[in-house]
Order: sequence, then C-alpha cells, then structure tokens
Amino acid sequence: MPRPLNYLRRVGRIGQALFLVGLMLVLVGFTLALVAAVLMALRVAREGGKAKGGGVVVIGPFPVVFGTDRESVKVLLILSIALTALLLVAYALSARVFG
Repeated sequence: MPRPLNYLRRVGRIGQALFLVGLMLVLVGFTLALVAAVLMALRVAREGGKAKGGGVVVIGPFPVVFGTDRESVKVLLILSIALTALLLVAYALSARVFG
C-alpha cells in the first residue's frame, strides 16, 4: 500500500480516539456539574442557609459570567479570563506547530 493511505488511516484512528476522549470529557464535566448542584441543594436544604454560586458560558473567546453574589462572580471572572488566555496560547502554539 502507498505511504499516504497508511498515513490517512493512522490519522483517522487518532481522530476517532481524540473524538472519544473529547466526548468523555464533556460527559464527565456534565456529570460533575450535576453532582455539585445536587450536593449544594442538599446542603442548603439541610442547613437552611442561602446558596451562593455562579456560572460561566464561553461563547467563542468571550466568557459570559453570572452569579448570585459579587465574590462568586469575581472568582469566576478571574478563572474564565485565565482559561481564555490559556486557550488562546494553546491555539497559537498549535497553529505554529501544525500550520
């Protein structure tokens, strides 16, 4: 068999493996978020206190932050900016290496 076909088959297997890894990470992330929400609801119900929290939705390179108090929003904003910067650096490095 010619070399290009072997290369394409190998890349295809790697692509399938990466897809499965990505899918598993998304499923694990949703599961962790669900478990965290249930545990927080149970703790609030048991203690009778108020729940504090927030979330981040990343649309492209722009994080949209929301929360129940200033402290939660501040922490999430710092984390989302750090994550966005990390992703932009990773993108720039991958473009430099592969493109």
